[in-house]
Amino acid sequence: MLNREIPFFRIIIPLGVGIVSGLWFTPGHSFLITASITLITGFAASLFFNRNPANVLFGIVMEMSLYTCGLLLFTNEKKSLSKLEEIPRIYNGTITDYPEEKANSIKIILKLNSVRSGSKPEPVRGSVVVYLSNDNIKRSFLPGDLLKIRLTPLPIVNRGNPYEFDYRFYMENLGIKYSAYASPDDVSGSAGPHRRPLRYRALIVRERIIDMYRERGITGERLALVAAMTLGQKKMLEPQQKQIFIKAGVMHIMAVSGLHAMILSLFISHLLFFLKGKLKPLRVIITILLLWSFAFVTGLTPSVMRAALMFSFIETGKLIRRNVNNINSVLASAFVLIIIRPSVIFDAGFLLSYSAVLFIICFYNELYHKICFKTYFADKIWQSAVVTIVAQAGTLPLTISLFNRFPLWFILSNIAIVPLSSLLIIIGCLVPLTYPLKFISGPLAWLLGRLTGFTEMLTETISKLPFSSIENIGMTGFEAFLLFIAIITTGFWLTDRKRIRAVVPLLTILVFVTATGVLDISRKRSAEIIVYNTISSHVIGVRTGKRIYVYGNNPETEADVSRHCATARLKIIPMTLTNEISAIKAGDCRILVSNRISNRVIDEFKPGYIILTGKYPAIEGQVNTEKISSLVLAPDVSDYFSIPEKTRIKGSVHIVRKAGAFRVAL
Repeated sequence: MLNREIPFFRIIIPLGVGIVSGLWFTPGHSFLITASITLITGFAASLFFNRNPANVLFGIVMEMSLYTCGLLLFTNEKKSLSKLEEIPRIYNGTITDYPEEKANSIKIILKLNSVRSGSKPEPVRGSVVVYLSNDNIKRSFLPGDLLKIRLTPLPIVNRGNPYEFDYRFYMENLGIKYSAYASPDDVSGSAGPHRRPLRYRALIVRERIIDMYRERGITGERLALVAAMTLGQKKMLEPQQKQIFIKAGVMHIMAVSGLHAMILSLFISHLLFFLKGKLKPLRVIITILLLWSFAFVTGLTPSVMRAALMFSFIETGKLIRRNVNNINSVLASAFVLIIIRPSVIFDAGFLLSYSAVLFIICFYNELYHKICFKTYFADKIWQSAVVTIVAQAGTLPLTISLFNRFPLWFILSNIAIVPLSSLLIIIGCLVPLTYPLKFISGPLAWLLGRLTGFTEMLTETISKLPFSSIENIGMTGFEAFLLFIAIITTGFWLTDRKRIRAVVPLLTILVFVTATGVLDISRKRSAEIIVYNTISSHVIGVRTGKRIYVYGNNPETEADVSRHCATARLKIIPMTLTNEISAIKAGDCRILVSNRISNRVIDEFKPGYIILTGKYPAIEGQVNTEKISSLVLAPDVSDYFSIPEKTRIKGSVHIVRKAGAFRVAL
């Protein structure tokens, strides 16, 4: 079955494994020579087995070659980003999106073209995040504009907190390894390009459509929701709006992706109902063209291009009148995206989108036909419920591991809100199409605004229901992978018990439970000290087994601590440091937390570790820290603070702001 009906399955798996292995292994010249000789020899030897019904050797060598291709593609992508010196230099680049307004600056993504080195420019590759002060000039920049600016690139780094989101890796996969701060005086010049590339023109068109909504009377929060739900522009949303949709379990309607592609394709197909028989291929072609036109006006973002490409592959198979397997078409679209950008397989949107679609293709029909309803509306509700359940099952491990929450009312919210969003998306597309005819676009915009307000009200109501969302749950990436395998094997057993024996899902569930149990047991038998690398104040955690005593209660730092505790399944016990000089006892170890130290304080508390806090902690006299295992400078200590030379330090010095969170086992 995998060979004939789903050939791309055998292509995607080794290619993906090769890309993932590139996280830990970078091939050198010796590997390339050895791999080339091995593969050429293997293909040559496989010629002697061509007369056999199955050429196993050829299959093995082909899998090895795909693995090698994946490894090389990902390695070359990583190496393609230039390494920049951390010194002020003049850079020439292209602005890739509209500037994003921040509190005291504007954020610009600058795709670098060259850097001035001596008298001539040198080509560079990669992008940099530029934070430019003075937001009064944000409207003067358009996507695709050329910018000449003086920058001091700084590498993007993580804060080093346990189980934190790998921001550095995420940005590197987007082609961004550096950030920089600049003032308007650093801008040497800017100009429009001779010919603006298609992607940047698409972003300008998207902004113009948002202006059309605004000119037709949609403003404020409703405009932000319309822009997000119809065009995928989420920058206008307030954080509170996002949280409402996340808690209700319908945040996916904010991402222009497979749902939007399905809604629009069905709407267009129904409009062209008269193209039947021999004219049906024309209907498919028009639908695909209009769908890609929609992808253009939404800014050709990766999510909508992924959905359009996926739909195009499925419909093209029908167009050429071949009995094409839908799973194979979906995997073919994934193959194209992976070849273009190998690191896309680490993108959360890519994983969520494809896992949901594959689960729907695999399990929807079987589950839907388990129960039959005679009435039309009951049947439609059941269809929506089945799609929601299947898609939620496919994305469950990713949802928990990435977002540390699970919406309990997801079935209710999707049944109620997805039909509304479908109508909203269709009307949202009709408003710009009929914009010149104000007597049509005006009422449509009024209806769009009312529907948006009702959708937000309904979503907020569902998000406030009791037990609307399970918060602070999590799992590691390895645990999420095992859970995904357990869910998919269970799904195949439930839908096709003749081919899949019950022992298969039971075994995968046992492996998942065993793995999580082993991790929990290892945590119960260990203890550690953690000084979190938070934004402003200091937060100290002392973990003993599955409990963690957290000293500090700054609301800004709750996310750093809660994600760690959710992923590791730790129970948080809040504690308070009442004095400027406090001692924490952890087993046989004493931890001194203070904004000043002296020999008298050290002799009194006899600490094993000292954590200095405050912007400029005081070190009185010639302090002797020879008996201290580590001296830790908390994240609220200023970068300009330095330890006096007369201080004798025998143990290590850990600066949290520079080296990341401090962790040591007890």
